Order: sequence, then structure tokens, then C-alpha cells
Amino acid sequence: MTSMTSAKQRPVGELLRQWREQRRLSQLDLSIQADISTRHLSFVETGRSAPSREMVLHLAEELEVPLRERNRLLLAAGFAPVYGETSMDAPEMTAVRTAVRQILAGHEPYPAAVVDRRWNMVDSNASIALFTAGIPPELLTPPVNVLRLSLHPDGLAPRIVNLGEWRAHLLGRLRREIAVTADQGLRDLYEELVAYPCSDPEPHLENEVVVPLRIMHNGTELKFLSMVATFGTPADITVAELSIESFFPADAVTADFLRGIGLDR
Repeated sequence: MTSMTSAKQRPVGELLRQWREQRRLSQLDLSIQADISTRHLSFVETGRSAPSREMVLHLAEELEVPLRERNRLLLAAGFAPVYGETSMDAPEMTAVRTAVRQILAGHEPYPAAVVDRRWNMVDSNASIALFTAGIPPELLTPPVNVLRLSLHPDGLAPRIVNLGEWRAHLLGRLRREIAVTADQGLRDLYEELVAYPCSDPEPHLENEVVVPLRIMHNGTELKFLSMVATFGTPADITVAELSIESFFPADAVTADFLRGIGLDR
């Protein structure tokens, strides 16, 4: 399937149809959802009708198209993009940076990291060092990709007790993100990760409520649960593509160990 991120010159109707098919919706399904006629939607997709700026944005919203791709749809329809992409260092991002830093600092002594749309680490708190300890410098050279860091045979993978389970969990998340975004960079990352060797058995999750991350650290097995947070009402591409992954202790041993680290600082 051709990447939607590289198809800048394709007609807007063709791109909208591709997003509709990506979402596994029929023309009837989308027309009902968007409160427009099936005939009009068909005309838009085939190029017989030129959609207005408002119609492009309306259909993109109903199709849950990422903000970055909504700009491309607008360009394909002959309109200017409406969503900015502001550098995290820009003055306009002060409130965002402050909020992120408050979350990271408030999560101590538990690990937390901020990643962008391609899983590159944007920021982290001090406790993330639990995961990066002993990893070769070449894997920690920015931009640090947290999936590569986790599954690379020279990265965290040798310390992950349940590597088969955790690998299946991460690859499953990545596949779902590819389905949502159609991002070629994520496809390339997926192909890289699945090629990494893994001799662990198939995952057995029947006794787990969620998939834990179990790692060895200085002879102690630590067990974590992860949660992901995003900004609820983003109007900027950079903000929309940020996510914060926070790790919580999944047992008393891990909680006591991490509280001990906090007291030692």
C-alpha cells in the first residue's frame, strides 16, 4: 500500500478515499457518520466535486486523520494548512514544556519519558536511568528511539525477563499506530524491530491483567506497569504527536526498591 505521507500530489478525493478504506468504512458508513449524502461523498472521492476547506476538515475529523495528514489533505485540495508545527524550544511552547516537566518530576522516583510520533525520546526524568544503565553509547545518541532501545540485542532486551511478552506488546502497539497513521517511518521501524533476534517463547498472558515489564537491575527483578498520556485538545502537530509513558511499580519489591532510590538522591 502506498504511504499517504508521501503522496503529496495526489488528488484530495483519492486521499480521502484511502483514509476511509484505511478505517474500514464504506461510503454509506462515512456519509451517515459525517451527515452528508453518499452521492456527494462519492463525487468528492472521484473528483467530480471539489470539496470546500470546511468539508475537507469535517471529513478528516470524522476519519480521525492525524493533524499532520490533515494539512496534506488541505494542500491537495488547494488550501493552506491550518495546523502549525512548533518547535518544543519555541516561546509559544512554554506552557507545554512546563506541564511536561511537572509530570515527569512529579512521577519520581518512578521512570517516565516523553516520546514523539516515531518513538524518539523528547524528554525523561532521572529515574529512566534504570532502563538505560549499561546500554552502549551508540544506542543513547540522540535521537534515542525507545523501541529500538528496548528490543535491540545490545539494548535493554537482555535484561528483560519476559522479553517475548514485552516484545509482542510493543510490536502490537506499533502495528496499531501504523494502522491509524499510515506513517512510513513507523513501517520502517517495525521492519527493523521484527528482524531483531528473540529466542523467548510465545507470550502467555492468561494470568496477567496487563502486560508487565520485568527487568533485572543489579540482581533484583523489577516489575512495572506502564500508562500512556497525551494532550487532550491539541491544535498543534508537535503537541498532538507527544505522548508520556509512565511506569509504576507492579509489586511491593519494585515499590520498595524505587522508594529507596528516591531517598538516596
